[in-house]
Amino acid sequence: MKKFYRNLWLVSILMVTQLMFAQKKPNILIIHVDDLGYHDLSLTGSKLYNTPHIDQLSRESVSFTNAYSSYPRCTPSRYGMMTATYPVNENKGHLGAIPESKNFIRQFDKAGYNTYYVGKWHLGKGDSSPKSFGYTDSYAALESGGLGSRFYPFNTQKNGKPAKYIVPDLQEDGKPGDYASDLLTDATIRFIKNNPKGKPFLAVIAFYAVHTPIEAKEKDIERNKEQLKHIDFGDTPEYIKEGHGRRKMRQDNPVYAGMVENVDENVDRLLKTLDQLGIADNTIVVFSSDHGGLSNDGNKGERELATSNLPLRAGKGWLYEGGIRVPLFVKWPGHAKPTVENESIVLGMDVFPTLLDMALNRCIKGLDGKSYKGVLLGKENWKNRTVFWNERKARPHSTGEWKTSVVRSGDYKLINFYEEGKVELYNLKNDEGENHDLSKEMPEKTAEMLKVLNNWKKAYLIPEKMDLLEKKSKKDKKKKKGKKKKKS
Repeated sequence: MKKFYRNLWLVSILMVTQLMFAQKKPNILIIHVDDLGYHDLSLTGSKLYNTPHIDQLSRESVSFTNAYSSYPRCTPSRYGMMTATYPVNENKGHLGAIPESKNFIRQFDKAGYNTYYVGKWHLGKGDSSPKSFGYTDSYAALESGGLGSRFYPFNTQKNGKPAKYIVPDLQEDGKPGDYASDLLTDATIRFIKNNPKGKPFLAVIAFYAVHTPIEAKEKDIERNKEQLKHIDFGDTPEYIKEGHGRRKMRQDNPVYAGMVENVDENVDRLLKTLDQLGIADNTIVVFSSDHGGLSNDGNKGERELATSNLPLRAGKGWLYEGGIRVPLFVKWPGHAKPTVENESIVLGMDVFPTLLDMALNRCIKGLDGKSYKGVLLGKENWKNRTVFWNERKARPHSTGEWKTSVVRSGDYKLINFYEEGKVELYNLKNDEGENHDLSKEMPEKTAEMLKVLNNWKKAYLIPEKMDLLEKKSKKDKKKKKGKKKKKS
């Protein structure tokens, strides 16, 4: 009997110890896909791209149908996400200048998290690198916006020339036949498995896919070629004219399809890892993209276009819906009930304020992005939110668009091609494809929204927000040096 009570006492002590050291803070896994359009998933209507694992994740999540990137290109949208600010500076910005009090990664570091960043960073080096910004560790992440090749050796292009920017780690760890997205997933899984027990982690995997170069495994290409034989596109033309170039109207690229499906397989690997480690129920998972799919070219010449964002209009580079609407799924086990949220308007710059609120019940004031925790819990509705975009660095040569400013408020969206002197107004609830311009039919609404947009631009497009003061001081220093040289 004494032995029984002694064993019972030991078990009790063990249980109390486990409870004392049990991890209370949730883990966080962010899966960020490059150039993935809203309709590049079977869940959202693709007939060619098969994404059963991402589809399943969406069914276990709060799935947003009105989620947007903060910009229709890679770097500014990522800057907006990382800093919770409107990316009115369309260069890399300067992450190193973000004060610690407004640095989300530093907040998680202070709260005891290990923070990992894997894959496409594209936001600078030095004091703007992932580790300098606050991440505990990183892999294959620096200033490069893309890979020379998706296959080993990754830093060499098809023509044999080295890539403009060298991506670290991949080439050193890879071997002939290796595919980049698989190695990024391997690295993320290693970080998660090696993370100390009881210590929470925040891990970001930012795939270089499905950005160019458009390259996939041969088995995936062949499977999609066969599937394409059974898809009827009807009388839909392959391309139509738009802006300074063309817009692709069909999802008919079997290589791109293979890239999307490889991402889906790797998402499955990541989620299975959480299950196998017994931490899925205490891990928040966020899945999204940095902007719409590559569907448009420009006046420089015809290029290989990856996808179509139909029924949304245009794609990467444009501020029509095809360029900025993105998939967004947030899985929060035990808290947020899985549902389709088809009203609230959320942006990429809201992601980190939301995660900070969910995981640590904290808020950083004075930022543009805000926490949609209340939306996830079904306590708030953001359908009447007003949000903005501004693109002054258009690329008519590559993606065909004009310089553009946009405001969305509730169901209405106003687009101002300001150098063209052209304004368009759409009701997205009735016309998500932006086919019926209401600006002439609703002049009062048009004037009202244009005023709201212009007031925002006056408040935001100023040197302090656009890092122009720093650039101006550098120019002034160069001028002074030039004058001194002339005098001497």
